[in-house]
Amino acid sequence: MASEGIAGARILIVEDEAMIAMLLEDMLEEMGCRVVATAGTLDEAMAAVGAEPALDLAILDVNLGGAETYPVADLLRRRGIPYIFSTGYGVGTLHPDHQDRPTLSKPFVESELLRCLDQALGRTPL
Repeated sequence: MASEGIAGARILIVEDEAMIAMLLEDMLEEMGCRVVATAGTLDEAMAAVGAEPALDLAILDVNLGGAETYPVADLLRRRGIPYIFSTGYGVGTLHPDHQDRPTLSKPFVESELLRCLDQALGRTPL
């Protein structure tokens, strides 16, 4: 399933599980997106956000080996870059400052990923 509304979007993946990151990257590329960086730690994620000037969106695993990604989300918000959270714990566990963000539940379902991407980017699926 692809949406022309998200084709070409440049995306940062923040995920500490390599297999999940690879699955997400494959799904995004099949949708026509371009994964510009993948980060597995909070430090890598902060550096990637700072180093990538042409970022359209980030997908943030809420928990990276015990470190929450809210500082990355805050930096993205300050830069005006939309972001999606991914979590296996449910939307209700998100920090109140970020509960308005699209949230992708693990395990990923392609239709939900597409819905979250369209919502975060403010685009309508075709």
